[in-house]
Amino acid sequence: MKPTMEILNQIYQNSKNNSNEIFTRLYRYMLRLDLYYIAYKNLYANNGAATQGIDYDTADGFGKEKIQKIIEALSDESYSPQPVRRTYIAKANGKQRPLGIPTFTDKLVQEVLRLILEAVYEPIFLDCSHGFRPKRSCHTALQSIKKGFNGTRWFIEGDIKGCFDNIEHSTLISLINNKVKDMRIIKLLWKFLKAGYMENWKYHSTYSGCPQGGIISPLLSNIYLHELDKFAVKLAEGFNKPASRQLTKEMSNITYRLHVLKKKIGNTDNIDEKQILLKEYRQLKATQLKTPSKMQDDKKLKYIRYADDFIISVNGDKEDCIKIKQQFSNFIADTLKMELSEEKTLITHSNDYARFLGYDVRVRRDSKIKIHGNTTQRTLNNMVELNIPLADKIMTFLFSKDIIGQTSDGRIEPIKRTALIRNTPLEIINIYDAELRGICNYYHMASNFNQLNYFSYLMEYSCLKTLACKEKSKISKIIKKYRDGKGKWGIPYETQKGSKRYYLSKYYDCRNPKFSDDIITNNEIIHASNVTTFESRLANKECELCGTVEAEHYEIHHVNKVKNLKGKKHWEKIMLAKRRKTLVVCKSCHNSIHHGNEAKN
Repeated sequence: MKPTMEILNQIYQNSKNNSNEIFTRLYRYMLRLDLYYIAYKNLYANNGAATQGIDYDTADGFGKEKIQKIIEALSDESYSPQPVRRTYIAKANGKQRPLGIPTFTDKLVQEVLRLILEAVYEPIFLDCSHGFRPKRSCHTALQSIKKGFNGTRWFIEGDIKGCFDNIEHSTLISLINNKVKDMRIIKLLWKFLKAGYMENWKYHSTYSGCPQGGIISPLLSNIYLHELDKFAVKLAEGFNKPASRQLTKEMSNITYRLHVLKKKIGNTDNIDEKQILLKEYRQLKATQLKTPSKMQDDKKLKYIRYADDFIISVNGDKEDCIKIKQQFSNFIADTLKMELSEEKTLITHSNDYARFLGYDVRVRRDSKIKIHGNTTQRTLNNMVELNIPLADKIMTFLFSKDIIGQTSDGRIEPIKRTALIRNTPLEIINIYDAELRGICNYYHMASNFNQLNYFSYLMEYSCLKTLACKEKSKISKIIKKYRDGKGKWGIPYETQKGSKRYYLSKYYDCRNPKFSDDIITNNEIIHASNVTTFESRLANKECELCGTVEAEHYEIHHVNKVKNLKGKKHWEKIMLAKRRKTLVVCKSCHNSIHHGNEAKN
């Protein structure tokens, strides 16, 4: 039988080559065993794999028997998703964001469904969409702004109020039904949308929205907001108008006069006359560099979206922006049945900063020149500039994490983090390093990136103060204790290859990080082989703990983190030696692991 991922690749290519193609009989791929191994591989490494929904179902216990039960339930359509467990995470503005946590079985089924639907929809999504897509991220959205928004006169910052919570189910299903004509897929989607949620042990029905935290929710939101992307492209086609001429009359006149003067200078042999002409040429050249060159009567609209946040660049006047904003508001209300947030949807002149994805965005108006070959150019004029909002983002982060404090005279200083005192020195530096690299990596595109030097200093000395507090010592003694003899300090630790040191990263180490996606996906047949390690290990039918090959069922024992294992029990020693979060075991050994009566080897 042909591997399912190869079939999905064919579906991907068909959708790419014919955006209007209708797809039927997709549900049968939900009943294929190999797709569940790929889905498990995508899910198990995530920390959320060990997070429980409303029951005790996690990545632990995965095996062929579990897959067959799921496939049987899907086959006779008796499968019914469990309500998600609702929890809340804090937002930057102090409010709480609801998060839905499905059971692991539901995550697995959603991941399989996502793989199938992504093969259909990913090829037809537009380039202006960057959220929750393979090989795209916040940085690809920002890069598009940096390259495509040069010369912009106005920004419209867009935000849809409670987007994920207000997606209308009937509208979403109607949109999917235009492309996917398979009633069993539609019925399964309805079940997930209407599964409801549990909060404080009380069941609540869901009438709209895709719960944030669900595996398939990002894809469904992209399908829904794809209509907004198409509307923006269509609106731009009607709005865009080229300038009446390339250069202003003033610039054309100066350019012509410079051309005439250059000819005269080349044709005269009189030194005094040449000096006069050169002086006139230089004065005219200085005037040229101060004269606007581009006509301002063109019309242009560009649009970039990341999840429910979008930014529009407009070459036009403010009245055009007000009209465009109203058109977007009407479309979102009438077609998507949602509401554009008035307080967050702002019209900003490009001289000022607009906020998008945590960056401050503006267009430079800079008369500084740079010699380029035999000519001089205003290289930075009308170029997009991305900056770090230091006060809003960096300082707020430092205060919220208790990394800095304020003295009585108003000065800011790094302080110890008492919440980390119980951690080991290695864990403390690891926490600081992860936070420092996270901030610096994210803002590596900023023009004012070097200002993170101060942030790096505050992080380092807060780390040193925390270590000093833990060891009841002074910062100078901590540096002396952990000095490496090369002018640096780091926490030593042992590995199989010998002793190493963990150093706190420097901000400039993060200036050019490797590209990373927002999500990990396997949509476009990125597997060299369609047989996963889980599938082959389970197919071997050999317990990796006791070695038996005669058991009736084999399952995967899963742990959240390898580093949390103590290495006292036999199965822990094996997992540590293999450096794996998973272990294929027979059902008897799996029960023994969980009940603490593992047989001694």
